[in-house]
Amino acid sequence: MKSRTRRTGLAAAAITIGLTGLVAVPPAEASPQGLFERAATYPVLENRPAGTPAEDATVAEISAVSEDGRTLVYTDAAAGRLGFLDISDPGRPQGRGTFPLADGEEPTSVAVAGPYVLAVIDTSESHTDPSGRLDVIRLADRTRVRSLELGGQPDSIALSKDGRYAAIAIENERDEDAGDGGLPQAPGGFLQILDLTGGDPAGWRLRKVPFTAADGTALPAFAQAGLDTPADPEPEYVAINDAGKVAVTLQENNGVAVVDLRTGKVERVFSTGRVTVTGIDTDENGTVELTGSIKDVPREPDAVAWIDDHTLATANEGDWKGGSRGWTVFSDTGRVLWDAGNTFEHLAVRYGHHNEDRTGNKGTEPEGLAVATYQGRRYAFVGSERANFVAVYDVSRPSKPRFVQFLPTNAGPEGLLPVPSRGLFIVSSEEDDADIGLRAGVQVFRLGKPNVPGLVAREPIGWGALSSLSPVPGDRHGLYAVSDSFYAPTKIYRINTQASPATITKALTVTKGGAPAAYDAEGIIARPHGGFWLASEGDASQTGTLYERNLLVRLDKQGAVQQEIPLPDDIAARVGKQGLEGVAVTGAGAHEQVWVTLQRPLPGDPADVVRLGRYSVATGAWAWFGYELEPSASSGNWNGLSELIVTGDRLAVVERDKAAGPSAAHKKIYSIPLPTGTPAAGTLPVLPKRLDRDLLPDLRGFGGHVQEKVEGLAVAGDGRVWIVTDNDGVNDATGETVFSSPGTARHLFGH
Repeated sequence: MKSRTRRTGLAAAAITIGLTGLVAVPPAEASPQGLFERAATYPVLENRPAGTPAEDATVAEISAVSEDGRTLVYTDAAAGRLGFLDISDPGRPQGRGTFPLADGEEPTSVAVAGPYVLAVIDTSESHTDPSGRLDVIRLADRTRVRSLELGGQPDSIALSKDGRYAAIAIENERDEDAGDGGLPQAPGGFLQILDLTGGDPAGWRLRKVPFTAADGTALPAFAQAGLDTPADPEPEYVAINDAGKVAVTLQENNGVAVVDLRTGKVERVFSTGRVTVTGIDTDENGTVELTGSIKDVPREPDAVAWIDDHTLATANEGDWKGGSRGWTVFSDTGRVLWDAGNTFEHLAVRYGHHNEDRTGNKGTEPEGLAVATYQGRRYAFVGSERANFVAVYDVSRPSKPRFVQFLPTNAGPEGLLPVPSRGLFIVSSEEDDADIGLRAGVQVFRLGKPNVPGLVAREPIGWGALSSLSPVPGDRHGLYAVSDSFYAPTKIYRINTQASPATITKALTVTKGGAPAAYDAEGIIARPHGGFWLASEGDASQTGTLYERNLLVRLDKQGAVQQEIPLPDDIAARVGKQGLEGVAVTGAGAHEQVWVTLQRPLPGDPADVVRLGRYSVATGAWAWFGYELEPSASSGNWNGLSELIVTGDRLAVVERDKAAGPSAAHKKIYSIPLPTGTPAAGTLPVLPKRLDRDLLPDLRGFGGHVQEKVEGLAVAGDGRVWIVTDNDGVNDATGETVFSSPGTARHLFGH
């Protein structure tokens, strides 16, 4: 857990284990009922102080909850404050203001002890002179009643279940820019124990537990554990069990220390070991290839949680030299009981949350981990910092975790907070970028039937950035989807909509001349008698690639390119980056006609009028019609078309704005009469449109971040309408793919 900077890292260890038999249950065997439904997502920018610009960075990192489970407190290191939310109604969190800190001070963690908030704050002026403070704040009126100097830079705080103790990891984090950025870097970190004696904070006292000798050298227990640099232990995260033992991760040193809270004695220190993981993607090349491996790397755990008094689990994010892309269950003596191996990363792939931009680094980066009991069963929650999800496991048998549910989250899930007393689970996220509409927030999940409409691959098929949908001829419940230019080569995915959740069953690679081909496929339609049409969006700046020109591409049923058809020269010359965006087909044989849409108006055309094109396969002739967009809601936004289908005697389109999250204002399905005849040369007749569905209530009703790119629309053989969002390959996006049905064609289009 880092608040000041995002760091890469390494640590050493002494144990190497094999992964034979240490595998998690794959997602296909997960409970179809799941455990949680997503109740709400609260963008914390809405809780900013009066007068603060909306574009200012504001985040939610670590959170805690009041004893009654109704007030949430979160740290906002980016803005230097604490935030407060009323979560009495989990479906409608309400901002209740903030508690400001002095300039340059950053809260790193928070806990709630009875009527008081315990906030640990980094006040360091430099890495060589680290400092920190514990602020005790009365929750009722947000008055600071006491401050205690911590003697170093704090990272995390945890409270014992009986309320007698708090444990604070004093990391004294390393300076990545000092020398080679490695260890040791004095001063070394340590642990602070806060005795919460009586109800009055005036009587609370700190006890320092040194992790190094007085002269700065390594303590025997740390040296004997085989840590990387025992003279600089770098405590990271703390967790306390019911027996009064605190586990402290030493991330850069690839170890865990166990300390007795009552006596302050370091009972043991152990290395978390080294692993070799195979069957993962390690090459950042735009292709999901689960053929790579990482060899003999230290786990370097971040978060830790006790499963029971003798078993603990770590999220092995990695920092300096390692990271195993998974999580591990240990006995309290350091014996490995179970390891996720490659299965945590495979979850990201199966659920479309694979972050290709991180494959050459630490992959999914499992950072957060929490354990709690719901409905009499013990569950572990493991958060992926870079792939933006939380995986839920049943750990009733700690040596055999069972995958239960995949929870897509906001970008950069940092704090994982179970609230079993109210049947809630809360995720706070740290990524905030106003320029792209990716805002940090607090997400509330509650016990109930899962309501997140998504896709999962039956096997670890790499998928994402879905840009269009098509029905499968002759299959009542089948759809095709296609990926855009984020991934290469282009793939066509077969979806079974009857499964729950809907399931990708196979992938077909597009080929040209026998070799895999890469198009910016923004539209797909299956031809009635076999094969496909793709609409590939062009970008003239991509000279020398298939992405350079806007193309209609005809494929056979094996996905092999049969023909490439460019736009007419007079149209192609005016198309910028936002070109072909959808494709549909009517007729067959000599009567086959292909319909396309551009995304934005062309220079020289009437304002807000987009072109819809009709291509005659038999003659090669083009005809063009106009479609008038709704005015944009703001000057910094725009509306455009992102999909085109034929439904009955009408064309239907998705019209959307370029906005996401709380700024999203326009996501709608319109239809127009299927035009006949050919417009006179030089004319662009505007077709009358009809609103058939406003998708914003649907998207907001899922309780999550409203996705920008509603890119796919199709009517399956059974008459059900489906939409899909493009997750941008988890690049500057949450990574969630919404795949949902807003109703039937009869309901939406009247036939």
